[in-house]
Amino acid sequence: MTNSTPRICVIGGGPAGLTCARVLQGHGIEVTVYDADHAVDSRDPGGTLDLHADSGQIALADAGLLDAFMAQARPEGQAKTRRDHHGTVLAEFTPAPGDEAAPEIDRGRLRRLLFDHLRPATVRWNHRLVSATPLGHGGHRLEFAGGTTVEADLVIGADGAWSKVRPLVSDAAPRHLGVCFLDAQFDEVDSRHPEVAGIVGDGHMFSNDNDGRAVILQRNGDGVVRGYIAFRAAPDWHIGAGVDLTDRESVRSHLAREFGHWSAAMRASIVRNDGDYVPRSFWALPAPLTWEHVPGVTLIGDAAHLMAPFGGHGANLAMLDGAELAHAVSRAAGPDPTAGLDLAALDRATARYESDMFSRSGDLAVSSNDALLEFFATTDTPDLPPDPEQEHRDYLTRAEAYRQERARRAGERTEV
Repeated sequence: MTNSTPRICVIGGGPAGLTCARVLQGHGIEVTVYDADHAVDSRDPGGTLDLHADSGQIALADAGLLDAFMAQARPEGQAKTRRDHHGTVLAEFTPAPGDEAAPEIDRGRLRRLLFDHLRPATVRWNHRLVSATPLGHGGHRLEFAGGTTVEADLVIGADGAWSKVRPLVSDAAPRHLGVCFLDAQFDEVDSRHPEVAGIVGDGHMFSNDNDGRAVILQRNGDGVVRGYIAFRAAPDWHIGAGVDLTDRESVRSHLAREFGHWSAAMRASIVRNDGDYVPRSFWALPAPLTWEHVPGVTLIGDAAHLMAPFGGHGANLAMLDGAELAHAVSRAAGPDPTAGLDLAALDRATARYESDMFSRSGDLAVSSNDALLEFFATTDTPDLPPDPEQEHRDYLTRAEAYRQERARRAGERTEV
C-alpha cells in the first residue's frame, strides 16, 4: 500500500520528538509534532544535560545542529566533584582544554535550539493526547483534549514516562525506584550564595552519607545552580512525615532534621534555596524492555526506556532514537519522499529501528538503575564514580565506532 501524503505524527515535543522531526524534515519528509505544553518555554524543563559524543552529539550532527549546540554548550560544566556529607572531597575531575566529550547545556536552551530549527507550524502546542485508537492496516486515530482528532500512518510516541502511546505496544509501566527528591534553585549563586557556588564549582557536585541521603548540585546557565535533595522514600513520603510541600518552612524543618548530621556548609545547599521546593521522584520502566512490533506505531526516548538519570544516558539515547528512527523512515521513503510512501516498507524499517534501539538502550538502562540504587544504599564504603577521563575517552572511541558501523551498513544497502 502506498500513501502519497504520509501522515507521520510525533507525540511529544521534548528533545527526542524535536530531534526526530528535525531529521525527518532534513530528509524532505513531512511530520507534525503534538505537545501538551502551551509553548516551547511555558514550563520549567528542569536542569542541565551533558550531551555525549557517542549519542546526543551524533543526533545533533544528523540534525545539522552540532555547531549551534557547541556555541551554547558549557564544556567547563563537565567538571565533577564527589564529597561526603561533611564536605570532604573524595574525588574530582576538571576537563582538559578542548575536552568536548560531554559538554553541558540547559534543557530549556536545548529544546529552544531544536524548536527554532523546525519549519513553522511543525509543532502543534496545547495538544494533549487523550487516546490512540487502531484503525487497522497500521493506521491510528489520535484524539486530543478538546476534541481534535487526526489520523496517522505512523505514530511516534515521544511522550515520556507516562506515555499515552506506549500501551499500543506494551503493558509495561514505570515503577518507583524508592528514591524521592526535592528540586531547589539558587539564583545569582556567585553573589548571593557563595558557599553553594564554592561547593558546586563549574559543573556538578555529588554527595551522600552512605545511608540513603544525598545532595546533587548542578551549575546551570545564567548564574543558576539547581540542587536536588534526595532520600530513600515512597512517593507519598510527605504525608507520613507531616510535611506540607507548599510550605517552604515546613519542608526546611523536615530537611534540617533529616540532614542534621551533615556539616553546616553542606546543609547550606539544603535549606537556603530561593523559591519553593519542587517534589520529584525516580521512576523506571522494566529493563531491558522489548515488545513485539505493532504496525504503525513506535516509541522513542523515555516512552521506550525510562531509566534512572545516573550516567546521563536518558536524554542522549532519546535524541539518538529520534535521529535513527528518522533515518529509517527516510530509507523506507526512498530517494524521492514526495513520490509516495510504501507503508509496508515503512513498517519493516520501523521494526528494524526498534530492534537496534533495544540493543542500544537495554544494558544502559539496567546499569543506570543499578547505579542509582548503589548510590543510595547503606554501606560503609563510599560509592565513588567511574574515572571521568576514561569515560570521556570511551565516549569518543564509541562515537568513532558508531559512525564507522553506520557507514558500513550504508555501504551494504547501496550494494544491495
